[in-house]
Order: sequence, then structure tokens, then C-alpha cells
Amino acid sequence: MDPLKQKFNQKAAELKKEIKALLKEKGNTKVDEVVLSQVFGGARGIKMMLWETSQLDPIEGIRFRGYSIPQLRELLPKGPDGKEPRPEGLFWLMLVGEIPTDDQVKWLTGQWTHRSNVPEHVFKMLDSLPVDTHPMTQFSSAIIAMQTESCFARRYAEGMSKTEYWDATYEDTMNLIARLPRVAAYIYRRTFHGGDHITPDFSLDWAGNFAHMLGFKDPDFKSLMRLYMTIHADHEGGNASAHATHLVGSTLSDPYYSLAGGMTALAGPLHGLANQEVIKWIFRMLDAIGTNKPTKEQIAEYVKSTLAAGQVIPGYGHAVLRRPDPRFMAQKRFAEENIKDADIVNVVWKIFEVVPPILESLGKVKNPWPNVDAHSGSLLVHYGLKENEYYTVLFGVSRALGVLSALCWSRALGLPLERPKSVTFNWVKEFLKKTEETEQVAG
Repeated sequence: MDPLKQKFNQKAAELKKEIKALLKEKGNTKVDEVVLSQVFGGARGIKMMLWETSQLDPIEGIRFRGYSIPQLRELLPKGPDGKEPRPEGLFWLMLVGEIPTDDQVKWLTGQWTHRSNVPEHVFKMLDSLPVDTHPMTQFSSAIIAMQTESCFARRYAEGMSKTEYWDATYEDTMNLIARLPRVAAYIYRRTFHGGDHITPDFSLDWAGNFAHMLGFKDPDFKSLMRLYMTIHADHEGGNASAHATHLVGSTLSDPYYSLAGGMTALAGPLHGLANQEVIKWIFRMLDAIGTNKPTKEQIAEYVKSTLAAGQVIPGYGHAVLRRPDPRFMAQKRFAEENIKDADIVNVVWKIFEVVPPILESLGKVKNPWPNVDAHSGSLLVHYGLKENEYYTVLFGVSRALGVLSALCWSRALGLPLERPKSVTFNWVKEFLKKTEETEQVAG
């Protein structure tokens, strides 16, 4: 018996019925207005997706099923050290909207352990790539290589009913999440440690075992991985990796294809690759200043010179948030509790004090505050994971939790193929011409 699958099926059936009734009665209700700048501006802010697992508030930040990150730290079952929440608990919450018990989380850990065997051909495929292939290229390729195991693809080919789409998607989701840490750790060890791989320790939880396979023995690093995997898991549906996963999934591509699409989006410098860019910028600054303990004044001068060169300050600013990212603050709290004297995190904290006032003084910045990427690299560097090209893979393992649980919901609710309408620039000019003519007649 799979209690999580049963609970999800019950929740999804209830919500699907409620949505059907709502659309029948209120389907033509106007929700939003689209303006021309949104047509040209990447559809920014247009309300056009249903995404059950999380919602982003400009002031309060991300909420998973209504719970803030500080609340999750208090309520979700924690790792064996009692410090940080286990991401298994967040996955359960995102899927069925309920805070799980310790026993339910332990059951889920056992499920992912049981499902974690990676087909041998995936490792052979990775080993066929040049060792200096970017880790995100390897990660996306490995996800595609695992597609041979897709329950959804096999059952669809056998003619499964639409009512079973969610079930096959759930099975693929559980298998994928179970296997991603093993694949990601393999990529790390082959790329940066000469292929000296580490056998999984199945006595550990999902994130703890991931840390172990990466090669880090410090219990605090395992705790950091639990926090990292939790706070990066989802950020509502409009961000590039989530939207890409949803878009590919809306074609009825299986979860492997869908997640691979999301990961290629995550690899972009304007999205998940930003955490790599932040730590690079910090090290360039320290090299230029000539010390690992710069003053606020030295940091301010370097920030101003970066801006004067027409460059941005990586890790600062967000498309939606208008206050410091709660994910940044969660990592800051972790550092304060565990490594408050580390040089690198003290640099990050000084940047936090220096950058927002400078950006605000420009008068053009809506959000001068740090996002999640502004802190994550410094924590990883402190514990010895200094290979910043790998950071986005960590992000990807975490983000799979949110986008795949959302994909289960998309299949359960029968959400349709996504197909927005595009227009040409000539159409825009003709539209504006007709609008002006109509206004002149009316005037």
C-alpha cells in the first residue's frame, strides 16, 4: 500500500471536481488585463497558470502550501541532528497539502531508498562525455538517459486511460527524485575527484545520503544539504525552470523529458546559473581588493566600479520579491548558528549591508535586496564544495521536488496543452493604428 499515492489521488479528485464546477459557473470572469509591455516583456506578471505547490508573495516571499520558510523549519520533521527540515517532508506537503508526521517522512525516505537504483547505461553514457563537460550538461543528459525507465512512456504506449496519467506520472516522479542524488553525486566525483565514487549509505536520509555521496563527512554539511534542498525546491510556476517543466509536460511528454526541459532552463545565467556567477564575482572582488577581510568601504568602491562598468551585482534583485529573499535569510541564519566566524560568510553579510543602499540611490531599482543566490555559494565554499560550476546541479536536484510534484497535479487535474497566442510586430502596429482611429472617432 502506498499511503502518499492514495492521499494524493483523493486530494486531486476532490480539487478536480471543484475546479470543473467553478469553470462552468465562472469561466468567463476576467482575471487580469494584458498590456503591450507584457507582450514584449516576457509575459511578466500575466496570471495564466495553475500551480498548486507554492505561491510567491512580493513581500513575504515563497510560501509552500501557505507555509513560510521559517514555519517549515519549525513544523517539518527534521534530520537526526534536530536542526534542519528533511526535504522529504516538504515533498509530502507540496503533494498533498499536509504537514507529514515523522513516520510518514521515514516511510518516504524508505521509498526513495528502495527506488534509487540507477540503470548502468546512465553511468556509461556519462563516462562517454569529456570530463570537462559542464555539470549541468551532464545532469540534463543523465535525466534523458534515464527516460528508458519511464512508467508513463511505457503505459501510454500500452494505451492507458487518461484517468491513469497521474498514477504513471507519480511513479516516474518518485523514481526520478530517488535517483537524482546518485546521478548528481556521480557527476561531481567524476568531474572534480577523478572518478573516485562513493557508495550510497542507505541508513541516511535522502539529503544526508546525497552529502555523503558527494564526499562530505561533516554532519553540519549534511544539515546544510537538508536546508538547501528544502528552500530551493519550488518558487511558484512562473520561473523559467518550473514553467519549462510544465510546458513540456503539457504535451504529455513523460516526467523525464519534462524535467530535462526544466533543467536546461535552470542552466541559464538569468536563472539557476546565477549562484555560480555570485561566488565568482565575490572572489574577483577579493582578488582585486587583496584581502579576504575587506572593509565595507572597500566593498562599496568595488560595487560602484562594477556598476560603472555597466555590469550588475549578481545575487541582488528579483523579478517578484520586494524584500530580502526569505531563502537568503534562512541561509544567513544557518551561518549565524554554525559558522559565524567564517571569512567568506562575513564578506557576504557586509555585501548585504553595502549593496542595497547603493542600488536604491540609483533610483531605478525596484528590488535592491539579495535573492537566494547571494548566500548559497559562500556556505558551500566554507564546507569545501568550491567547484562553483557544480552549484546549479545542487539547485536542480532540489528544484525537481517542486516541479515534479506540480506535474503530478497537472496530470491529475487534466490541465491542457499550453498554447499562448503570439503576434507579429506588424499586427501590433495595425492594432495601435485601429485603436487610435477608434479613439479619434469617439473623441
